[in-house]
Amino acid sequence: MLIAITMLNVVGMTVVLPVLPFVVARYVPEQSQLAIWVGVLETVNALCAFLVAPLFGGLSDRFGRRPVIVLAAFGVAIGFATFGIGGSIWVLLAGRIIQGVTAGDMPALFAYAADITPAEQRAKRFGLLGALSGIGFMIGPALGGLLAAVDVDLPVFVTAGIALLVAVLSFLFLPESLKAENRTPRLQLEELHPVKVFRNAFARPELRGLLIALVLIGVPFSMFVNNFSVLAIDQVQWSATQIGLLTAAIGVLDIILQGGVMQLLLPRIGERGVIVAGVVTQAIGLFALALVGSILAQPWLLIVGTLALGAGQGPATAAMDGLLSVQAGDDEQGWIAGVMQSLNTGINVLAPVLAGVLYAGLSHSMPYWLGLVMMIAAVLVLSRIRLASPAMRAASDEPDAAALAQ
Repeated sequence: MLIAITMLNVVGMTVVLPVLPFVVARYVPEQSQLAIWVGVLETVNALCAFLVAPLFGGLSDRFGRRPVIVLAAFGVAIGFATFGIGGSIWVLLAGRIIQGVTAGDMPALFAYAADITPAEQRAKRFGLLGALSGIGFMIGPALGGLLAAVDVDLPVFVTAGIALLVAVLSFLFLPESLKAENRTPRLQLEELHPVKVFRNAFARPELRGLLIALVLIGVPFSMFVNNFSVLAIDQVQWSATQIGLLTAAIGVLDIILQGGVMQLLLPRIGERGVIVAGVVTQAIGLFALALVGSILAQPWLLIVGTLALGAGQGPATAAMDGLLSVQAGDDEQGWIAGVMQSLNTGINVLAPVLAGVLYAGLSHSMPYWLGLVMMIAAVLVLSRIRLASPAMRAASDEPDAAALAQ
């Protein structure tokens, strides 16, 4: 059931990716303002999620993962239904706010996976969940692009319907994963303030370097996600269907890389090796997209850059999630998931507006040049972190266990 809900969740969230700029464009007075308005809507959504993510993490540690998953899915359904109804830019804004304040399903799903997985296997499990997400990422944008050919609002309402289905399935069939003995005894609201959560997390030496790297990796990819459709429209004059099909190709890569290649690499080069390889691959993609936005606006280069970014992001994120998860206790999995969600949504507060301002105010390539610099900085940070790899440690322990058994 976890597999089905994860895939449905990603399908639902990605169906709308190819059409968001086209929906927003109907309510923007000038086409030149489209990138900024897309950034504003996504920033407000991320800000709402940033503020509530620690609360949802605390709630899942106190009351379990299942209630949070159900509540969040209902919120997504209501938010996207409002967005689809539209009528003005302010109704679109209301829809993004509703969806943002109930954002807590994916962190709860990953905390759920951590509950049922030994620490040394979590990066692999997160990689498999990433592969499932890749299947959803393949189906969702392609479906969204095809539905947009019928009506540009249809993918938005399909997203609302899928979210409602996730809520019903979770309520009826998903068993609770968090054992009573691993639940926090009481909910301490004063500990769930986003600023205090960050201060506590960054104060822990075993988390600090990884969280800094997470920011440096997350900002460029978030800028890409929120700006890619606009870049494709402006530079190579692509349609929603073409954008959706390319986005779906990222899902195919996710399936191959996280479902297969990553499982082979983890015992050999460890989580940090997988992260660094993913970051370098993303840097290549950002360089290609910077060229598309400046001196070489060619569809083939847009495809290469997009696929490189997608290929590097999935394995790097899954390995990072695994490393961060094993640094927290069994009764802190909701908390660390909330920290990661808050950090990612904090990134999503900054990145869309930053991308929009750089794109519209300086040049179409500037978000990608900045992203390239940040990826290089991430490699430097990761190279200085002293951290044992659970996956490699588990692999090295296997021969010893075999010898003892003889």
